[in-house]
Order: sequence, then structure tokens, then C-alpha cells
Amino acid sequence: MGKDRSSAFQQAAVCLSCIAIVWRCASFLEGTEFSGGRVSGVLLDMQDAGSGLFVIALLLTFLYRRIAAAVTLVACLLCLPLYLYFTAPGPFRRVFSGGWSVPLRAHFVWDNWTIVGIAVLVITAWVSVQGLRIAGDA
Repeated sequence: MGKDRSSAFQQAAVCLSCIAIVWRCASFLEGTEFSGGRVSGVLLDMQDAGSGLFVIALLLTFLYRRIAAAVTLVACLLCLPLYLYFTAPGPFRRVFSGGWSVPLRAHFVWDNWTIVGIAVLVITAWVSVQGLRIAGDA
């Protein structure tokens, strides 16, 4: 029971860190022309949905651990494309072609907050998979 409780706290902590990182990134983009783009608007909407799912997963973590872990994985998948867009705009534009209003300056961009966001999402996904596995064994 002790291992299950500590892993639940670990899952709650990574969900909380994801909420903080996602809201930090979204706060700079809300209300800008980025939110009105055909592709970028969808990315921002996906991240908004992901942040809501992180809050739901945080609330569910201690009651329904497996459901919370699955919701957390979906939230990670919804938030990841925006970070990939900011880190690798060149490959992203090749995959999602269209009329881009801003010219491409570099194919890969190192931004500390987006790299931290990607790392936190990867760690959160790993903790959630472990939570699914541990909760399934119990």
C-alpha cells in the first residue's frame, strides 16, 4: 500500500508540474494572432484541452488511479504538438503545409521553456504508464 500511495503522490506532482508549465506557455499566446491561425489555433486549442485534462487527472489521481493515468497520457499527447512546433518549426511546417504568415527563420530552435515542457511531458507520460502498470497489478 505504501508504494501505491507514493506513486500516486508522484503522479499528482507531475500533473501539477505539467499544469504550471502548460499554463505558463499558454499565457503568452492567449489573445495574440497565434490563436487565430488555421494550424496554430488548433495547436493552442489542443493545449487548452490538455491543460483541462491535467486538472481533471490531478483531481482523480487519489480516487481512480488508472483513469487518472490514462487521462494524463491523453493530456500529454494533446500538449506535445505545440512544444514540437516551437522547437522544430521547419519539420513541423513540412508535415503540416499551408499558408504560413511568418517566414521560417530556422528549422530547429532552442528555447529553454519549450525544452523543459517537452521533458516534463515525457516524464509525466512515463510516470503515467508506470501508474497504469502498478494500479493494474493491485
